[in-house]
This record gives sequence, structure tokens and C-alpha cells, in this order.
Amino acid sequence: MSGASPVLYLRLKKRIDIKPLHTVTLGQAARLLLEDKELHSALAELPLYEHRRSDGNRVVIDVLQIVKVVREAVPGMTVEVYGDPQVLLMVAEKPMKPRYILLAVSWLLLFFGAGLAIMNFHTDVSMKEVHIRIAELVTGERDEHPLWLQIPYSLGLGLGMALFFNHIFRKRLNEEPNPLEVELYMYQENLNQYVIADEISKRAENEKRRGGGHE
Repeated sequence: MSGASPVLYLRLKKRIDIKPLHTVTLGQAARLLLEDKELHSALAELPLYEHRRSDGNRVVIDVLQIVKVVREAVPGMTVEVYGDPQVLLMVAEKPMKPRYILLAVSWLLLFFGAGLAIMNFHTDVSMKEVHIRIAELVTGERDEHPLWLQIPYSLGLGLGMALFFNHIFRKRLNEEPNPLEVELYMYQENLNQYVIADEISKRAENEKRRGGGHE
């Protein structure tokens, strides 16, 4: 190719799922941007890694490995990398099926646990006496069961939880993520980063041992 060297812009994916003995291509591991359409298609099919049983079920591909493979395939190519410096490969024969029994047990535990937590909180702060006192201040009469106040309070408590979690059953109230989704996202991000760091550390230890064996 005459003129300036081609420039490849790529952004690695955070995590991809593959099957055992699968060959990972550049197009699977990253998003590519290249002006030359034919070269783009060829690079997308460029093999990066072939899984072996001995590699286990977690593999990390580093961006330097990718740059090396690309430069070997297209000498002189400039590679501009954006985003994460590694992509995590999770190896599994087939996707994990939902465990409905475990889901049901977890749902029941959370449901009754949350209910008990709310009732214990109301007992600790004497919420019943507070309602009675509020009703007495408003009406001038003491009522041991001010249902006209307690029922709307209970409904409002449930509505407030629905608004807080931004869901009513499967319907999302708006596009803003709820606190639980944010926490799950942060947990997955931290888990991926830990797995990547752990795999890199193991790889460095193995290379150190192999290097020591040759001395």
C-alpha cells in the first residue's frame, strides 16, 4: 500500500464468553474502525487466541498481544487503542441455566427478611405511638387504631420502594438506573478487574518459573 500507513482504531471488549477449544478472532475481542473495508474484514477474522484445556476457564488477552499480532499481519500498521487494556475470556461449554428453585428461595428470604426489618424498625422507633399521637393532634381525639393514617402510610411505603428501585414488576418507570443496578454493575466491574489481575499474576508467576527452569 502506497502513502501513509493504515491506521486501525480498536476498543477491546470487557468480557466475552467462548466455548472450550474455540479460536478467538480480533473481531470477537474488539470493535474495529478502519477506512479500508477489505482490510477491515480481513483483520476482523484475524486469529488471536486458540483455547486449550490446560488454559482453564479464564483467559486474559492483553492489548500488547493484539498489537503484536496485527503488526505481524500488516507490517507498518498504526494501532490506536481506546478503552480497557485487556479482554477477559470466560470459557464454558454452555451458558449457565437459571436455577429457579434457588431464585424462589432467595426471593422468599429477601421478602420476609425485608418485612421483618421494616417491622423491627417500626417497633424500635415506636411508629404505632407516633401515628396515634399524630392522629390525636389532627383530630383532637385519641384513636388506638388510626387506620385512615396507617393505611396511606403503608401504601406510600410500598410506592416509595417502587420509585426507589425504579421498577413496578417488569416495567421500568424511567431510563435512570436504580441503586441495585448500579451496585450490580460495580460488583461485576470489580469482579472482572480482580479476575484479570489474578490471571495476569498467575501468568507472570508461570513465566518466572519457566524462565528459572531454563537457567
